[in-house]
Order: sequence, then C-alpha cells, then structure tokens
Amino acid sequence: MAASPAYGEEKGGSSSLGEPEYGHDPASGGIFSSDYKRHDDLKEMLDSNKDSLKLEAMKRIVAMIARGKNASDLFPAVVKNVACKNIEVKKLVYVYLVRYAEEQQDLALLSISTFQRGLKDPNQLIRASALRVLSSIRVPIIVPIMMLAIKEAASDMSPYVRKTAAHAIPKLYSLDSDQKDQLIEVIEKLLADKTTLVAGSVVMAFEEVCPERIDLIHKNYRKLCNLLIDVEEWGQVVIINMLTRYARTQFLSPNQNESLLEENTEKAFYGSEEEDTKDAKAEAASLAKRKPYVMDPDHRLLLRNTKPLLQSRNAAVVMAVAQLYFHLAPKAEVGVIAKALVRLLRSHSEVQYVVLQNVATMSIKRRGMFEPYLKSFYIRSTDPTQIKILKLEVLTNLANETNISTILREFQTYIRSMDKDFVAATIQAIGRCATNIGKVRDTCLNGLVQLLSNRDELVVAESVVVIKKLLQMQPAQHSEIIKHMAKLTDNIQVPMARASILWLIGEYCEHVPKIAPDVLRKMAKSFTNEEDIVKLQVINLAAKLYLTNSKQSKLLTQYVLNLAKYDQNYDIRDRARFIRQLIVPTEKSGALNKYAKKLFLAQKPAPILESSFKDRDHFQLGSLSHLLNAKAVGYQELPDWPDEAPDPSVRNVEVPEWTKCTSREKRKEKVEKPFYSDSEGESGPTESADSEPESGSEENGSSSSSGSSSSGSEEEDEEEEEDDSGEQSEDKEEEEEEKRPKRKDKEGSHKAVLGTAGSPSEEEEEEEGAKKAKKKAPQGRKGRAETSSEASTSESSSSGSDSGSEAETKPRKAPPSSKASSKEISLLDLDDFTPPPPQPIPSSSIISTSLVTDLEGLTLTDTSLTPTLLSPAFSAVKTYELLHRMAGEGLAVEYCFSRRPFPSDPHMVAVQIQISNNTDTEVKNLRVNEPKPLSGMRIQEFPEIEHLAPGDTATVVMGIDFCDSTQAANFQLCTHTRQFYVSIQPPVGELMAPVFMSENEFKKEQGKLMGMSEITEKLTLPEKCRSDHTIVQQVTSAANVGRVPCGASNEYRFAAKTVTSGSLVLITLERREGSTAQLTINSEKMVIGTMLVKDIIQALTQ
Repeated sequence: MAASPAYGEEKGGSSSLGEPEYGHDPASGGIFSSDYKRHDDLKEMLDSNKDSLKLEAMKRIVAMIARGKNASDLFPAVVKNVACKNIEVKKLVYVYLVRYAEEQQDLALLSISTFQRGLKDPNQLIRASALRVLSSIRVPIIVPIMMLAIKEAASDMSPYVRKTAAHAIPKLYSLDSDQKDQLIEVIEKLLADKTTLVAGSVVMAFEEVCPERIDLIHKNYRKLCNLLIDVEEWGQVVIINMLTRYARTQFLSPNQNESLLEENTEKAFYGSEEEDTKDAKAEAASLAKRKPYVMDPDHRLLLRNTKPLLQSRNAAVVMAVAQLYFHLAPKAEVGVIAKALVRLLRSHSEVQYVVLQNVATMSIKRRGMFEPYLKSFYIRSTDPTQIKILKLEVLTNLANETNISTILREFQTYIRSMDKDFVAATIQAIGRCATNIGKVRDTCLNGLVQLLSNRDELVVAESVVVIKKLLQMQPAQHSEIIKHMAKLTDNIQVPMARASILWLIGEYCEHVPKIAPDVLRKMAKSFTNEEDIVKLQVINLAAKLYLTNSKQSKLLTQYVLNLAKYDQNYDIRDRARFIRQLIVPTEKSGALNKYAKKLFLAQKPAPILESSFKDRDHFQLGSLSHLLNAKAVGYQELPDWPDEAPDPSVRNVEVPEWTKCTSREKRKEKVEKPFYSDSEGESGPTESADSEPESGSEENGSSSSSGSSSSGSEEEDEEEEEDDSGEQSEDKEEEEEEKRPKRKDKEGSHKAVLGTAGSPSEEEEEEEGAKKAKKKAPQGRKGRAETSSEASTSESSSSGSDSGSEAETKPRKAPPSSKASSKEISLLDLDDFTPPPPQPIPSSSIISTSLVTDLEGLTLTDTSLTPTLLSPAFSAVKTYELLHRMAGEGLAVEYCFSRRPFPSDPHMVAVQIQISNNTDTEVKNLRVNEPKPLSGMRIQEFPEIEHLAPGDTATVVMGIDFCDSTQAANFQLCTHTRQFYVSIQPPVGELMAPVFMSENEFKKEQGKLMGMSEITEKLTLPEKCRSDHTIVQQVTSAANVGRVPCGASNEYRFAAKTVTSGSLVLITLERREGSTAQLTINSEKMVIGTMLVKDIIQALTQ
C-alpha cells in the first residue's frame, strides 16, 4: 500500500515533465489515466512551499488555457496563491483569475481583499492585474469598490495602470449604467492625459460610455491629433473613427461650393447672352451669400496628421484613415487613399473582403479615384467566391465608354469558370453594363443570347432573367429574341427562367401573336407539374391572351383557371378566382371588368439595374454596420455637416491665471520657441499660413516632435504644483481661523454628550484639555498650517515634481516636532490609561493599532485625541422575531440589539432576548445548545432558565462575535422536551459601537481613510426628513453611531468603530441646495461601508 502513492507521484512527475497529452493516445499505455489525476499533480505543486514548483504549475495551467482547455476546476488551488510574494507567480495567477473570475464569482469574491491590497502594490504590473481581475468579477455588490479602484488607478503614476483603468470603465458601465456620471468624470480626467499609452484606451471608454459628450473632446482635440502617430495601432483606429464623427459636427463640408461652381461654369459655357444678362443679378446674390470656403486649421491638422498612417502595416489603420478622408477631405485630396487600399488587396482574403466592400461603396461616387488601378481588380482563379463577386461589383462600377471593351473581354473569360455562382454574378454584371452604357447594349444582348445555347442550364437561366430586363427597354426591336426564347421552354427547367420567359411572352404577346397561344397550350399540359412561381405566370399569360386574342385562347384560359381553382397552393387558388372575376364578364362582375386591359397590359417601366452598394455610404465606412448593410448594436450615426461652423475657440487651451508668476516672460519664450521652429521646419510656408498662431502654440504643447516644449511644460507643471500647495496651506489657515471662535460651542457639546455617559473623570480630563488648548491655540494653529502645507507639497512632489520641490518640504518638517518635544506635555499617556469604571471596554481597543503608534510621542493641542466610547443614543429599539409562537408550540421568542457593551467580552454584540411562555404548562431548562457558528464567529450563551411559568416572560442577554460580517449566527434553543433551530442575522449598523471624537480628530482620521476606503453617494431627502433632529434620529436608528460636533450648519458627522476589529467608521452627511444631499462613509472595511451606505440612504429616504 505504501508503494502506491510513490507510484502515483512518479507518474504525476513524469506527466508534468513530459508530454501532457499522453492520456488521449490509446497506444501510449496511459489510457486509464484521467484528467483529474493530472490536475491533482498541479494542485500538489500549487500547495507546495517552493515558488519554483508553483511557477511551473502556473505556466502549465496558462498553457492549458491558451490551448483552449478547461482549467476551471483548479480555481480554488490557484486562488490560494493570489497572496504569493513571488511576482512571477502572482502575475500568472492574475492572468488565470481574469479568465475565470466571471465564472467562479463566489470564490473570486473571497479574495477581494487580496485584490485590494494588490491595487497598492509597488509593482505597476501587479496593480494593473489586480484592477483587471477586480473588474472581471461581475457582481453588482462590488460596484462601489470597483468605482473607487478605477478612480484611484486613474491618478496612478504609471501610464500602464491608467490604461488599465480606462479598460475597466466600459466593464463597470456594462455592469451598472447608473455609475455613468462618475465614470464620465474619470474619462474627462484620463482624456487630459498626455501619454500615448492611455489615449487609445480612454477614447475607447469614451465611445462605449458617453459618445454623445463631444464637449469633452474640444480641449483635447489638438493633443489627440498630434499624439495619433505615436499611439498603438488599435488605439489609432478608435481615435480616428471618433475624430471622424467629431469633425463632421465641428467643421464645414469642404465640398459645399463645388456643385454651385459646376452649375455656374456650365451656364456660362452653354447659355446665351440674353440668359446671362437675366441671371447675372441672381448669380451675384447667391455667390454673395455663399462665402468662399476656407478650411479650418484644425480640420487641416487632422487631415495632415492622419495622412502618414496610410503607410501603416496594420490594415485596420489604413482602412480607418481611408474612411476619414472619404468622409472629410475635399474631393481633390481623396485620391491619395486609392493606392493604399489597392495595396491591401495583396493581403489575406478576410482583409480583402472588408476592403473590397468599402471600395465598392467608394467607387460609386468617386469612380475616377480607382480607374488607374483597374487591373488590380481583375479576378484570379484562386480567389474565393465572395472576393470574386466583390471584384465584379467594383469592375462594373468602374466601367465607362473608354474601358468597357476591356471589361467585357474579361467578363467573357469569367463565364467559362466552373464556379456557377460566380458565372451567374458575371451575367448580371454584363446586364448592368448594358443598362448603364447605351452603346454596348446591343453587343451585350447578342452575347447573352448566344449564352442561351450554353450546355449549362444555370447559365442559360441567368441569361434569360437578365435578357428579360434588357428587353423591357426596347421590346419592339427584339421580337426575334422573344421568339428564340419561346422555343427554350421545352428545354429550360429552372423555375425562375421559365417564369421570366412566360412573363416576356405575355407582356409582348402582340409582337409574337402566333407563338404565344402555342406556348400557353404546352404550359397547360404540364401545369400540374410546374413550380408555384411558374404556375402564377401561366395564369397571367392566359389572362393576357384572353384579353388580346380571345378566339384562340378562350378555352385554354378556362381550362387553366379550372386547374388553378383546385391547386394545393392557396395563392394560386386566390389568383385564379380573382382573375376569373376580372376578365370573364358575368352579371355579378362589377365595374373592374371594363378596366381589365388597362390593369393587365399597362405600360411598365423598365427595371433599373443598380449596384447593391449604392446607398451604403450613409453608414460610416469600415464599420460593421456598413459591412452588414444594417445598423449594428452600438453603432454611432455619422452626423451631417453643419450649415454654419461652430465656434472654433472651444478647442483653444488657455493657460489658467493661477499658473502665471514672476517668470511669465521666460515661459512665453519657452512656449513660443517650438511654435516658430515647428512652423518653419515641419509645416512649411503653405501650412503655416493656414494655421493660426494660437492653435500652433497649443498644438505643440503636446506634440511629440518638439522636445523643448515638453520639457518646458514639465517645468511649468512643477511650478504650478508648488503654487497650488502653497495656496492649499493658506486656505487651511483661513479655515482654522474661522473655526477658532466656535471652540466654546464644541466644548459645551462635549460636556453635554459626556454627561449622558455618566463618567465624571472624563469630564475633568476634557475640561483640562480644553483649557490647555485655549492657551496654546496660536502655536497649535501654526503647527497645523505647517503640517497641512507639508502634506500638500509632499503630495505634489510624489505626482511628478523634481527634487527641488522635495528639498523645500524637508525644512518644514522640523518646527512641529521640535516644538512638540520642547514645550508640550502629553495630556494623555496611552500606555497608562485606564478606563473609567462605568465603561467596560478598555481604551486601547477603541483606536486601531496604527492610530496608537501614530499618536505616541505627539503633542495634543486641541483636545484629547483618544476617541471616547459612548453609551448608545437610544432611539426606538427595533425588535426581531426569533421564534414564532406557532412554530415554538406556544413559546414565543423575540430579540433586539440593546446597543450596550456585552459585559464579559467587549468584542461581542449584546443581543437582548425576550422569551414568553404562552402555553398552559411550565417550561423548564431553557438554554442554548450546540451553537454552530461559521468559522471565526463566537457565541456566549445566556444562563439556563430553570423554570418559566405559564404567561410569564423572561429577558436574557447573550453575546455574539459576528466577526464584522452580516452572516447569521445559528444555534439551537432547547427546553426540557423540545429543540428549535434558530438564527440571528445582524443589520450592518449593529456591528459597531459609537465613538466620540472632536472635529479635528474626525478630519485627521478621515484624511487617513481616503481613496479606496471612501464611498460617496448622492441622495434626495424627502420633505419630512429635512430637520436636524429627524436626520440625526434616522441615521442613529440605522446604525449604532455617535454624533461628532461640526462647525458647519449643513453637515452632520457621526463616528463609530466595528465591535470585533475596532476599525473606525466615519459618516458625513452634507446637505446641498434644495433637497439634495451627499453621504460619505470612510472605513477600512469596504464591504461594511457599502452596505451601511444603502441602509442609511434607505432610512433617510423612506
């Protein structure tokens, strides 16, 4: 038995090193090995302590996924390694999780805290991968967490992480479209990004989320045009398509005056002198109204910067530029795209298919563009059928009187092809050429008549259908052809061809008066065996002959109508009844009988043979909608040109006033220098004349060609950030000065709240702290101002400033610490602090350990920085039913959360249970038995109730440690005779205890819990919930929190800590104009914060 595991390991080891496919080959001897055995090997490797084994296992798993194999059953084993310290393993784990997170959502949610830690990893690839996995878990409950992660990643130092944030935006939008407004803010921020890596991704997000918001593009238009050449290929495609739609809304059509000029020249050439004198005034007036077209410099910038991309190796980029030129460029300049598109015809057949679809549309309006490349559209024998038919379409569109003879010779060759569909398409193409070019009509018709003697029935049938359409143009001249076709009815069996011949004979029966009745006689014989389409034409032929030659065809017509009367097809039966009433006069027949000839033998217009691509250009070329000739989901319509050009100044990017300082002249030199060098060196005299000096200077701020301008902009950014940090510190000083007179009010509120707690020792300490704070107020204010400016400058330095700005922040750190050590004495020694007698929870559990370490050795200038635990502010206590008296056989149990500390363990929530005996007998030995809490949960049972008399009620308290989760605690409630299975599930607001802190402490703690730890929601307050008392009452009823004093009249602040872990939960409700308000919750526990937001909003809006 001991040998079998070793054998299994050896087998597993060999499979891991050798070919993993051995189990599928019956001859390999591994036929009895199954997939799960190999997966067991991988699981063992993933569970090992060696990173090398884990890495090897992850490589094999990713290789399996790449080959299309299912590796989802390895998810639990892989997800355990998400916290692995080896970066290579972690990267591959994230690759796996991105693939399977959507399928295994529950397991992925268990690791959500690890992903959140990954978002703060120093390695940019890990941060990006963590965000990618987080956005792949498509569960609505984590939408707020995803939103915060995207916001934080949008401000990341790494362009790669910002690019990933842009990719996550459409995923979040598809999961929850209500987040659109917040996502637009992130998109606006990312659109201002100057890196080429981000540009394509954020424009893609823009197209998915808010393509109608073109106002976001105005300020970034020139930057996108200049960055375009350096963006990755797929980003170029997205940006070009978006800029095509943008340009159609912002610029005038470059071809608007062309039609007018053409009309004027024709009139001037052909018109007489009298007409000229008459129309001179009208023409002058119309020309005066239409100003000469001058292209907008921004329009020219787009065309100039996209033209080099026609040489791109990526077919999609070339196609995108081609459609941009087709939709935006003047007619004289569109020709440049023809050569690039013809080059793409040497590519794969899939690329050829898409390119030819677009060329077919372009060649209808811009025929001259592709005429020089006519031979490039000749068909090769190796082309697939779809490519052949599209090339035929293009050749037909390009046909004119000069090249028609060459094209028809080509068509003659194509008719001999073995591909029947292609031959049929060629015959239709010949028919179109004959329709469009009058001088070759007879030649084409004779060629098609010769095809009627072809051995292939399909060729003959298609020829008949095309000849029928051509004969409708000149039927009188071609009666011989009609006679020839009438003879073919004996041989041709294709229903469409037979129907076409019958229609021709019936329509032009006057030209063949002898043959038509005989054809009807033959068709009457075989009527019952014909296809439905042929039967309908036989009935039509009979009706027409009855009206024109009733002597010969009267009996035949009646015979055919009688046959049709009992046909299986109801269309044929209905047609027969209708025609009989129409053509055979009876007493009952109405007035229509008189008009039968006019109805049946009316002049019918000849059919117009048009290209199927004629009206496709209203779709944007290169789009899926154009390819399918139907509007696809998510397609954005191509806007019409505006009649008047919108204001071009919206694209001007002005330097804000606050960035200007004493070195303004130097900055101007820096900015203007590249403008002149760019206009001289790159654009040349013609283009620099086009562009305005404003647009030039702004374009070059972000252009990749001017290095000096980019370095100048970096220096400007550094100076701007320093100025900004200085202003922030000044603002904070002013705020502190405004808050100073309100100090007494805060102290009064401190005493009032503490009075309710009933702890005199706390009151005394609070008063001492207030007195000392008053004495040292100026010094404290100064220290705070310095620290705030220090924080802002360090923040700016981390976001990209140089070492100079960092050097300035260093001397600022010294004064607060020196003052603290020399002058101040700590008001509260955290190590020796003992809580007052009424409070059962020690103070060390109130503050998180990180906060304690931060406070050690610091001076406390305002008030005591230790948050103090409060007794609950009792509102109406909500009771819940634990056991109904029917289910409990007369025993009814209710419970409520008393919001008082549980005496024996401060980490437990106190649950007050009320037991009522509604039976006629005494209940004995009431107790909790076999509690089965989930992992980590603890239950402290209440003391056993020995006797409960009939009609009596007993109240007991039990403690439950819910581990800061809202999962239910399950246990048995037992009596001497019965057992009842019950569970207590806490609302999220009952998992916390109130904490008191001053306003400054609240702000400081809130500052530590920003970014991912902050959740913000907007709400509308109903009329009954707008008074201060009601708002406070509703918030405290939803959650066990304590109110924090606040200087602002429109703000309400509350603080609490989670009972188990002691994590702070800070709540801010800010009233806005009208009935709107904004709720902000700061907490390390993001899931608790998310659920608490919903509960508070529900309490305030119900």
